[in-house]
This record gives sequence, structure tokens and C-alpha cells, in this order.
Amino acid sequence: MWPSAEGRGGSGRYRRGMAEPRPVVADYPGCPETVTAAVAQGRVLRSPRWGLWDVVGTLVSMVLLGGAASASLAMIGASVGAVVIVGSLAGWVGLAGWPMMATRLRGNGPRIDLGLSLSWREARLGVGVGLVALFAAAIVTAISAAVFGEFDSTAGDLAREMQGEGNRLAMIAFGLAIVVGAPIAEELAFRGLLFASLRKRGVGPVATVVLTAVAFSLFHFEPVRIAVLLTIGLILGAARARSGSLGVSIVAHAVNNAPGAIFVILGLQG
Repeated sequence: MWPSAEGRGGSGRYRRGMAEPRPVVADYPGCPETVTAAVAQGRVLRSPRWGLWDVVGTLVSMVLLGGAASASLAMIGASVGAVVIVGSLAGWVGLAGWPMMATRLRGNGPRIDLGLSLSWREARLGVGVGLVALFAAAIVTAISAAVFGEFDSTAGDLAREMQGEGNRLAMIAFGLAIVVGAPIAEELAFRGLLFASLRKRGVGPVATVVLTAVAFSLFHFEPVRIAVLLTIGLILGAARARSGSLGVSIVAHAVNNAPGAIFVILGLQG
């Protein structure tokens, strides 16, 4: 088992049963640090009733909302920048919105149930983890390029198309989306709701980190970058498991995306 956060779950106050007169505590092995902190403060939490079906709802709503927005704009001849940015934002409504709604309606809210908090210590840890992810991804990218030849990400290809349109505002908006929007939405879905749902169902910490990393890498639909995305997902998942904080993985994800976002904003795509 992972040390640290794994040893803090399960305070013995997790009670079940329909006859229970008070809400049961949302405490289970591997629960976020925020649950442990709330229990230590004497709060009686509701037993979380969200789970893997909500993960399915998250992904389906992302595809439907993002696809509908992108298709509608493409049909009226909107620019690539508008299609990409509006489509991404619409998709993130589902990707981030469903986990937040599910935990609020059937749990204790995303801050407690998903560990959506950020202290200065967690921010510093997130920066360190992000730099490790960047270094590891660079190594795996070099190996993959040696095997498959040079390749770029989907975001890089889209950035070049937007650059060809000469729309600086679209480039800046896309860069900000890469470094801010994507980390928040994707972490809420994968290291947030999916991670917590697996742990709540009794899946072990190592298996949970691997499964969430696999789901994260497949979600991007970039076969040539699977190894790179899997590496990043494993590092972010390990950070979430060890720290018990989703804030750490969000910051780490943002740091990992920052170089690409800077290149997009400055229009340096080759």
C-alpha cells in the first residue's frame, strides 16, 4: 500500500445501516486527506453515494456537450480557434461539472469527497511532481520518437492550425485552456471521481493508480502518445495517492502542461 494518505483512511467512524439515526461518516481506506481533516474536526459526514456510474456519466456528458458544441460551430463555418475553444469549454462542463454535482448531491461536496483543496505545502509538492512528470515525459517522448518517428500532440496540431488563421486571441485563449482548464477538468474526472470511486469500492492503491493512468491515456485518443500519457498519469496518480490531495495533482498537471501552453501563447509552434 502507499504510505501517508493510505494510513490515514478508516478512522473507525464509518457506520452503515438504514436504522442509523445520524448520517454515516464518509471514511474509507484511501479517502482524501480532506475527509480525515473533517472527521478530526468532529464533523459527521454523509456516506458518499456517488461511484463508477457517475464516472460513466462524466465521460458521456463530456463527449455529448463538447461534440455538440464543436459540430454546431463547424457547421456554420466558425474558425478552428472558435471550434476548439468553445468545444473544449463545453466538454469540460461535463468533465468537471458532473463530479462536482454528483459529490454535492450524493456526498459532502468536491472539496471533502475528492480532496479538492490546496495549501502552500501542497502547491510546492505539486510543482515538484510536475517537474518530475515533465522530465519523465521528455525521456519517454524521446524513446517513442526513436521508435515511431517524430510526432506531435493533438494540441500542437490544433495550435498550428490556429496560428495559420492569425488569430492571436484564440492562441492566447487556447494556451490558457491548456495550462488552467485542462488540468482542473481532467484531474476532477480521473484523479478525483474515478480514483475515489475505485478506492471506495475496495480497489487497492497501486491498481487504482494504474487504472486511472490507463483511462487518462486512452481518453486523449492519441495512440502514438500512449506511453507518454501513461507515464504522466502514473506520476499524477502516485502523487494523489501519497498526498491524499487532488490539489497536488492539479498543480502538477498544470506544471506539466505549462511549456506547451507557453509555446502556444507565444505562437512558437513549428
